[in-house]
Amino acid sequence: MIISSLSAYAQKTDSTQTPTFLRGQITATNNGVSLIPTFSLGKPAVLFDLNIGKGRLSFDPMIRFGLNGKPWSFIFWWRYKLIQDKKFNLGLGAHPSFVFRDVSVVENGLTKNVLTAQRYFAWEISPMYVFSKNANLGLYYLGSRGLTKDIVQITTFLALRSVMNLNVANNFTLGLIPQVYYLRMDDKDGSYVNTTVNLYKRNFPISLNFIASKAIKTEITGKDFLWSVGLVYNLNKKYQKL
Repeated sequence: MIISSLSAYAQKTDSTQTPTFLRGQITATNNGVSLIPTFSLGKPAVLFDLNIGKGRLSFDPMIRFGLNGKPWSFIFWWRYKLIQDKKFNLGLGAHPSFVFRDVSVVENGLTKNVLTAQRYFAWEISPMYVFSKNANLGLYYLGSRGLTKDIVQITTFLALRSVMNLNVANNFTLGLIPQVYYLRMDDKDGSYVNTTVNLYKRNFPISLNFIASKAIKTEITGKDFLWSVGLVYNLNKKYQKL
């Protein structure tokens, strides 16, 4: 259903051209967790994460809904791989985003909830050292600016993270992404640890996902401990124009 608009493309190999790639994940999770705890949904959710591009440039939309159909957040990343060597990678990115929240308003003496969109603009820098095809270590910096005065104006996120892939029995791979990060939102800050675990089976599109996040010390509003389990459908294709 997602790739129906790409039916004008065929999967062919042509060494003279760079193919267009389409990767993505559709995740159904018991608990919508955000890396920034304040933006977590705290309810069952479905996540659409796409990665569409050619060469070093990609468009990576992240679309999230609650299972009740209400939008949670829309994030429209543009990313560019500035350096892409065997041992060192450097990526740059920027996006506009919308975070949806229910706000109580009084109208004609009655209180009701109205869905509103909080607007942000963000940017990222992600240097990474590659030890092998199964292990890397990097820094990740994210900054954002609130586009209206009634929301957080300046956010700074700085993380030390690693990505490791471990081969386990019967063609299964365990992907581990542990990280420790510092978060500042206007005049409040905190430090956290976060781990993402993915279990894949080779040549099978369905995988399992587990996320756990714990505050070490924080002044920022949000739960000190968050976790989720998700069922993931994975898409990975390359297309060549006819």
